[in-house]
Amino acid sequence: MIAAARKLAGMEKGSVPHPMLVAMVVSLAAFMEVLDTTITNVSLSHIAGSLAASQDESTWVLTSYLVANGIVLPLSGWLANVIGRKNFFMLCIASFTAASLACGLASSLPMLILFRLVQGLAGGGLQPMQQAIIMDSFPPEKRGTAFAITGITMIAAPILGPTLGGFITDNYSWRWIFFMNVPVGVMAVMLVRALVIDPPHAKAKGFLSIDYTGLGLLAIGLGSLQIVLDKGQEDDWFSSHFIVFFAVAAAFCLITAVFWLLRQKDPVVDLRLIANKNFGPACLMIFLVGFSLYGAATMLPLLLQSYFGYDATLAGLVLSPGGLAVIVLMPVVGKLVNKFQARNLIAFGMGVTSIGMATTMFFTPQTDYATFVAMRVLQVAGLPFLFVPISTMAFASIPKEKSGKASALYNLMRNLGGSFGISILLSFLTRHTQEHQTYLVQHLSPANPAYAPALAHATATMEALGQPPQQAAHTAMGHMYRELLTQSSLLGYGDTFQLLAVILAGFAILALFLPPNRGNQPSSSDAAAVH
Repeated sequence: MIAAARKLAGMEKGSVPHPMLVAMVVSLAAFMEVLDTTITNVSLSHIAGSLAASQDESTWVLTSYLVANGIVLPLSGWLANVIGRKNFFMLCIASFTAASLACGLASSLPMLILFRLVQGLAGGGLQPMQQAIIMDSFPPEKRGTAFAITGITMIAAPILGPTLGGFITDNYSWRWIFFMNVPVGVMAVMLVRALVIDPPHAKAKGFLSIDYTGLGLLAIGLGSLQIVLDKGQEDDWFSSHFIVFFAVAAAFCLITAVFWLLRQKDPVVDLRLIANKNFGPACLMIFLVGFSLYGAATMLPLLLQSYFGYDATLAGLVLSPGGLAVIVLMPVVGKLVNKFQARNLIAFGMGVTSIGMATTMFFTPQTDYATFVAMRVLQVAGLPFLFVPISTMAFASIPKEKSGKASALYNLMRNLGGSFGISILLSFLTRHTQEHQTYLVQHLSPANPAYAPALAHATATMEALGQPPQQAAHTAMGHMYRELLTQSSLLGYGDTFQLLAVILAGFAILALFLPPNRGNQPSSSDAAAVH
């Protein structure tokens, strides 16, 4: 297969494959991994029922993956330096594929959680290595096109994940969510081995030194932080000793890790890269992209399934056209990024996304499928104008030998943004729903002139259906209270999308003050900052 792949690519012995072909090959594996971050979201109830577990227990299928993924992601640049970038990339694909097969064969929830943990560890290195390989494959003037390709992987995959997961679960079995990774993974390993060539700075350097202290602090700190973010709302945050313990562990380890890593000559995560005038602001912006992308992608299906009666497949189909819009717009933005200031494109993207979130505030109980699809397309239409310029700006002045570690740190910021977004928005939704409920309950009393006629009308309706007067009054009151709870929740969702709209509008203004586009080579001050 390796010989066939090289022949198909038109490669003679010792020749270099076309950058676009390399980009497609490495993106295949990364797309598979990013897809798995969201594809199981709509299948948890099926997994719980199949493995005789509770709904709460089944959420560890998600948490275990995210925790392991978050631990490995920032370390991937260092690991690639140790064994070589291509070797590390193939090892990640092979391990991810084997773990996917094991997940599909799992006969109990503990087994599935264990294999998801392995899957997360293996998958953590795929996104940074994909980005680093693509960046080295394209010349600086074509990096907009390169980042458009990685953008399709990182933005379209989590959007399409719930749709694909819902379709597979509803029509086949949740196990095929994992089994389908196996042929893709095997093919990706073969193609990467045949077509990807490590440049000199990406060759294996061996275990020159191992910073066990930095490694341990980061692993414990990031793992604990992910548990807090994923389980905090479910366990009522700091009223839970479980959450308090992991919050303290995360704060202590991460703060200590910052001081420790800044003092190391060759740290496992190079925090000095943040001092780069382009890379630091870009990390903040990509954090916000993750915050809005994953946050909104969680809120909308939850709303549709909880209050509009959509099943998993239909809720996913609301998101899918947005993913297609992203795929169409990415190459366009890849061309624009070399013609316009990155900060102007970022401001435009933030503005469009903010308008999309603001539009979603105005749904009603009568809003139909087509309207929700249009709202979702507008929500994500600005994302290509964010991801491509932000990525181009981030790596414009990063030395090639630092590209692996920079890509790892950059992807970590995006993933952390997603975790914070989901956690903060769910907490915000819960509290605002409670506030609206408290306010509306005050009007559900005889002091409200509209209360008595509404109750009388509802009671008469129940009596007309054959209920005795006393039972009819009780049933009518129950219907009115359930309607109050529904209205409170819908208002809470509206407030959540409004929060996203306000945050994005504020950052649209801040984006105009980002550093202007410069050459693609690092300046002397930036080079000093990252060495």
